[in-house]
Amino acid sequence: MRRLPPLTALEAFVQVARLGSVKAAAEELALSTPALSRRVQALERFIGRLLFERKHQALEINADGQRLLDELAPALDAMSQALENIQSGGNQLRLRLGVMPLFATQRLFPHLGSLRQLHPQLHIDIETNPHAIARLGEGLDAAIVLTKDVDPALYAHELDHDEVYLIGRAALAEGPEALSGPADLANHTILLHREMTLAFDAWKEAVGLPDLQPAAVDSYDSGQLMLEAAAQGLGVAVMHASHFQQSGDARLVRLFPTYTESPYRYFFVCRPRALQTRAVRLFRDWLIGADV
Repeated sequence: MRRLPPLTALEAFVQVARLGSVKAAAEELALSTPALSRRVQALERFIGRLLFERKHQALEINADGQRLLDELAPALDAMSQALENIQSGGNQLRLRLGVMPLFATQRLFPHLGSLRQLHPQLHIDIETNPHAIARLGEGLDAAIVLTKDVDPALYAHELDHDEVYLIGRAALAEGPEALSGPADLANHTILLHREMTLAFDAWKEAVGLPDLQPAAVDSYDSGQLMLEAAAQGLGVAVMHASHFQQSGDARLVRLFPTYTESPYRYFFVCRPRALQTRAVRLFRDWLIGADV
């Protein structure tokens, strides 16, 4: 049997090739950048070929490196999966997912039946605690988050691009209590989600009233509670179009038809290394394909 290079060198090569960054690969493997570079160089010496083009401080995979990656990565993934199988008894895959409650109830849960049919061995532990991104790799495998930007060191896939809606009870749209224009919000309470604090500012800019001050601003950490509070007349909720449309609540109406692009988007995020696990890859691929 032909002698093989150290597994650590192969792992270092695949990480750099997949992430396109020595620094990001080093962080994933908990190594210093010089230590990771030495492992890649050791593999190149073993093979007798360069696998990357050195450009300043960056590494760009070359044709030989790409050919090796195409053949080597599936084998390493299979080894990783074998370890997962033995740890779980081989009967199931488990994903620890962080997700916001409203996204879960409105967009994720209605589709999970199709995921179960497609991958019956995949089971998901759901957490709705805040600060999901900070817990990636430490309690969570992946998360679906609502944010403006994602740390470039993370893998992220954008799930939507939405509008900001102002949502209130039906009486605010017609009848004696109806709002005559955006300026009337000075007499009403605005309901803001803690993950969407800039949404109202974006809406005010769009209607040409950047200095508009409502009677009060109440903060929530639950979109479902915001919708219910708006329906009960406790304030006007600043949310996304999809939140309103998928609520199906006849008590609620959209106030003012102004188009406002939201500064926030939903993303599927995980650490790049997490994509090596089959549970994360299966869920990611299904989530994107199902257009949740």
